[in-house]
Amino acid sequence: PTTGVLYKEDNYIIMTTVDKEKYKCILPLIASGNEEEEKDYKGPTPGELLEPLFKQSSCSYRIESYWTYEVCHGKHIRQYHEEKETGQKINIQEYYLGNMMIKNPLAEPDQEEKENPKESAKEIPTKNIEGQMTPYYPVEMGNGTPCSLRQNLPRSSTVMYICHPEAKHEILSVAEVTTCEYEVVILTPLLCSHPKYRFRASPVNDIFCQSLPGSPLKPHNLEQLEKQQEMMKMPFRRVKEEEMQSTKEEKFSSIHKPVAVGSHQLLTVGTTHISKLTDDQLIKEFLSGSYCFHGGVGWWKYEFCYGKYVHQYHEDKESGKTSVVVGTWSKEEHIEWSRKNAARTYYLREDGTQTVRMVSHFYGNGDVCDLTDKPRQVTVKLKCKESDSPHAVTIYMLEPHSCQYILGVESPVICKILDTADEHGLLSVPS
Repeated sequence: PTTGVLYKEDNYIIMTTVDKEKYKCILPLIASGNEEEEKDYKGPTPGELLEPLFKQSSCSYRIESYWTYEVCHGKHIRQYHEEKETGQKINIQEYYLGNMMIKNPLAEPDQEEKENPKESAKEIPTKNIEGQMTPYYPVEMGNGTPCSLRQNLPRSSTVMYICHPEAKHEILSVAEVTTCEYEVVILTPLLCSHPKYRFRASPVNDIFCQSLPGSPLKPHNLEQLEKQQEMMKMPFRRVKEEEMQSTKEEKFSSIHKPVAVGSHQLLTVGTTHISKLTDDQLIKEFLSGSYCFHGGVGWWKYEFCYGKYVHQYHEDKESGKTSVVVGTWSKEEHIEWSRKNAARTYYLREDGTQTVRMVSHFYGNGDVCDLTDKPRQVTVKLKCKESDSPHAVTIYMLEPHSCQYILGVESPVICKILDTADEHGLLSVPS
């Protein structure tokens, strides 16, 4: 109930295509009665719900192309850039966007709420996030690094905590709303038990379809349509054939900070309650490349289709979709790469047995990079991430060298197939 949308096994319809292919489509149940629940709520205040996050001194990170943002909850917000010089000297350029000025940042608004029940009936502030008005709990942070553009006034920020049941306190966005004043949006599951901050279902809900015995994973006509769309994109790619043939794999730096920065589906998909068959279906579709993962926050989003490609894209209402091919799959190139790099890494269990912790795949021959004049390339690192929802996915992109990327992909779908990895890290459907 905390996720807004519920799926039930018996709430489905059977769809038949013109080619007589049959699909069972599970429909979302749209629950009502939220207002009553909000009126009767006598549980902890939002401040009390967030208290564990502030007490355990945890920090969240968000990596952008130049800056890294660090939010240490209840302490500070820092924006920094590290540069390594020859001789391993590290230069750090940093600004504090806000520091906590009061001892208990959560106490003040809550006291008001408890002492004056009328005050608590006040409108909870909302922010438009991915097209949806979302309630948030604000925490003010001031006394940051002085701002030269504003007569050396200290920088300040408002941290907006919003409920998301699948989140792990990720930073969804950082925006400078006026000079040296910032808004930071944090996704947290801690607020979700409060009905007034609860995740609201989008008015458009997903319908999950699975093929029935004797029908293909995807309708034939849909496959054809997708192929046509791919073909239409081809002429716009600027790729130098002779360079594509001669590109050598350059070893990626394996030292990076794996920071989860949210997912494309964060505010549109609720927890799904669907059967084991759908899990198997999902794995088959993922491994066939027809079920793609979308993720990333901020300007660029990412699309990863296993065994096909990695795309980076930005969608704009006015100018449409801008898309960059970061890497495309070639089994032969990956196998060549895996001979020089670790395609599998292991985790040692307590009983002494080994299990695969992560697999890495090489996708080369992306769009030509203006900075290097070589095709882009990416190492995709697939990791297991446990979640109640088989559709939860966390994707983050790092760029250790110009136009050479690392794409981290974490999902429950991956948990079920990691142990099938062969010596080259290639995955298969579990037997």
